Amino acid sequence: MRDLAGGFGYLLAGQRWVLGHGRWLGFGLLPGLVSLVLYAGALIGLGYGADDLTAWATPFADDWSSPWLGLFRGFLTALVFSLGLFLAVITFTAVTLLVGQPFYESLSEQVDRTEGGEVPESGLTLAQELWISARDSLRILGRVLLFGILLFALGFVPVIGQTVVPVLGFCVSGFFLAQELTSVALMRRRVQLTEQLALLRARRMLALGFGVPLVLSFLVPLVAVFLMPGAVAGATLMVRDLVGENGENGENTERGQDQDRGQNQAQGQPQGQAQGQAQGQGQPQGPAQGKSLSA
Repeated sequence: MRDLAGGFGYLLAGQRWVLGHGRWLGFGLLPGLVSLVLYAGALIGLGYGADDLTAWATPFADDWSSPWLGLFRGFLTALVFSLGLFLAVITFTAVTLLVGQPFYESLSEQVDRTEGGEVPESGLTLAQELWISARDSLRILGRVLLFGILLFALGFVPVIGQTVVPVLGFCVSGFFLAQELTSVALMRRRVQLTEQLALLRARRMLALGFGVPLVLSFLVPLVAVFLMPGAVAGATLMVRDLVGENGENGENTERGQDQDRGQNQAQGQPQGQAQGQAQGQGQPQGPAQGKSLSA
């Protein structure tokens, strides 16, 4: 549960980061707007053509009597559109990241820079990064489709199909959405796809806490566009935790604060008085606490 809340915390921290750096918010909106126009056109076309598609795919039902023909094809039409919407939610992030690779990589670098420490660089050309991103996205899409087919089949099971399966669907979508977003920062650290998936599986609840709320919010039109810059920023902060770049500092900070409190109590000195003396001696408390929170 702690990791689940931690993943959501990174998501919120990323949104706060871009709101505090307004230039990067505007900078990161451009790829999302381009993708939104493309996906809106595709979904509108699917909405108009889904009836014809189901009629073409089910010629055996042409002679069925009313109302069975209408109910059957109406159900299939809704199913086709739902599948298209599911794929749109899953692939929107991948396409947006591919379109905005230079934008989001620069944003991720800036997050690392503001957090302190080394700013990793992939050492790859833009063409190489685009190729790797497209290749990995297709590999992830293949995995998503396999899960989608399995969940689609389970959806016909009574009770389970209407309760457990939708929850599993959101969890699968959230996990792979987290992978897509963290890949920006992980690729700069030269972490390959198999290693990326292993990192996220080891902290599965952290990935779900980050990805599932995003999947739910992406179902609302336009929300995905405005959340994407903050999602990339939050994913970068989470990557620093996954690879241990700020976890060690945060643990040392908390350990040091615990030791200070123990010493103060052993000496019979109130904690507030000890903090006041530390500040008077030029020992700042704020930065250490900020690092601890970001860990």
